[in-house]
Amino acid sequence: MTTPSFSSADALPTTPCFLNGEYTALRDAKVSVMDRGFIFGDGVYEVVPVYAGKPFRFAQHMARLDRSLGELRMPNPLTHEQWREVALQLISRYAQTLNLPATQTDQLVYIQVTRGVAMRDHVMPKDIAPTVFVMTSSMKPPTPEQREKGVACITADDFRWEKAHIKATSLLGAVFARQLSFDADTLETVMFRHDFLSEAAASNVWVVKGGKLLGTPKDNLVLEGIRYGLIEEICREAGIPFELRRISRAEVLDADELLLSSATKEVLAVTTLDGKPVGLGAPGPVYARLLAGYQAAKARS
Repeated sequence: MTTPSFSSADALPTTPCFLNGEYTALRDAKVSVMDRGFIFGDGVYEVVPVYAGKPFRFAQHMARLDRSLGELRMPNPLTHEQWREVALQLISRYAQTLNLPATQTDQLVYIQVTRGVAMRDHVMPKDIAPTVFVMTSSMKPPTPEQREKGVACITADDFRWEKAHIKATSLLGAVFARQLSFDADTLETVMFRHDFLSEAAASNVWVVKGGKLLGTPKDNLVLEGIRYGLIEEICREAGIPFELRRISRAEVLDADELLLSSATKEVLAVTTLDGKPVGLGAPGPVYARLLAGYQAAKARS
């Protein structure tokens, strides 16, 4: 596995982004060192997948952005339609840099809102302008081999804060968790709080047992992924029993199938956990039905 590195700002892409009302090149975008997003990680973000030039489940992403901002006591600086217009503009502009029509590109739109620029003080300042930043990049979906054979993951205790339901930019805990899996040459770290499943570093986790799909409750201990609602819809359409509840570590280790979901992974089978096979050690039938339903949902969007 390799990670990208940039030796200087000049090495950053010239692709377009949106910062505080203006479109500019990513390498030219500048934010004050006194921005609370930089000083405290005081902000929230969203990542919207784009298929064939169209944002996928955009309304649901906007609803979660509203929830996260509300938890941080911040008003949404743009209307949902204004967010959509910025996203569509960047989708089009990015496609132009690839010399492709937007309808032939799959992208990821990253949205970030911080509280804004103020002198350093832990107390939340009032009446300051938020920093609004949006960029887009090419989608990097799972490889055909990952789809066919599944992926390997490891487990770890969940050492993050107890407001995981906020999609906050303060991601050091998730960074550490993802680094654990990277160091082990695996894709993700499946985490537990007090021996109950929470989520992975950058994914929700699903357990299949006896043909039923189990997920963790929608509470403050996990980030409710946009795929929560989508996977429930797919299960309903496909006749797959679906339940959200506390899931013990023992149940995860004894799963027939283990799945990840996220904007980039969509839905992906975990076939090895801590070096041991999950179920039969190959993607299972529930995964196949969920993946087919996911692709159908994309085609309808």
